[in-house]
Amino acid sequence: MASLVDQYVAGLDDARKAEVLAIDKLVREAAPELEPAMTSGMLGYGPVHYRYATGHEGDTCRIVVASRKNYISIYVCGGDENGYLAEQFKSKLPRADIGKGCVRFKRLGDLDAEALKELLGKAAVCAIPS
Repeated sequence: MASLVDQYVAGLDDARKAEVLAIDKLVREAAPELEPAMTSGMLGYGPVHYRYATGHEGDTCRIVVASRKNYISIYVCGGDENGYLAEQFKSKLPRADIGKGCVRFKRLGDLDAEALKELLGKAAVCAIPS
């Protein structure tokens, strides 16, 4: 039976397959305890149920990888007393477009792999914002 990662990358072009497989390797090294899962048609790691103080709740994953038309997104669900994790890595990942919970980039080679690995490791264990 094909793994979820294999199923996800099957529909990607060859160049993007290599990028997503390299990201998968980084996630597995940084957060080996997170199980792969599909979430909203994207490749996720570490399924989690969240509930905000407003009462809104849902299911997602701690880390989500999405191959978009012009870039790759890595969504990081988590934060600490210093704010959202992804935002905390803006200076360490200057070639990425970073939002509150998202790191967007064209090529993985443009990023500092160790900094990205550090972010992914923190995402595996941090609190989910409420």
